Amino acid sequence: MVYGIGTDLCDVRRIAATLLRRGDRFAEKVLGPEELRVFHARRARAPLRGIRFLATRFSAKEAFSKAIGLGIRSPMRWSACQVLNEPSGKPVVRLSGELAVWFDARGLQAHVTVTDEGDYAASFVVVETKAPA
Repeated sequence: MVYGIGTDLCDVRRIAATLLRRGDRFAEKVLGPEELRVFHARRARAPLRGIRFLATRFSAKEAFSKAIGLGIRSPMRWSACQVLNEPSGKPVVRLSGELAVWFDARGLQAHVTVTDEGDYAASFVVVETKAPA
């Protein structure tokens, strides 16, 4: 059963401007440890790839926070929600800390998709209750 749906559209130029203004502190606030490694690696190869990665993750976390109905308030924290990729490339939500406990206590699972094109990054998240075993 669907628990919540969230979507977000993010202007990549806005993320680039914030990153320029605040430096890596912005990326460190938004990204979790595994995401941060990917961000630095992509940005080292091609700066725009790093910025787009950051924008898609920002967008996905906004969409996730909408789907769970909390917005960005406790236990939802930027770094406690990571959007990583399986070897196949499929994006997945990985939670940690209080957010993971809160999410698991409700028997929820999340599905996420991210995309970027030109100046925009978009995300869509569906959170559903797990089927009884």
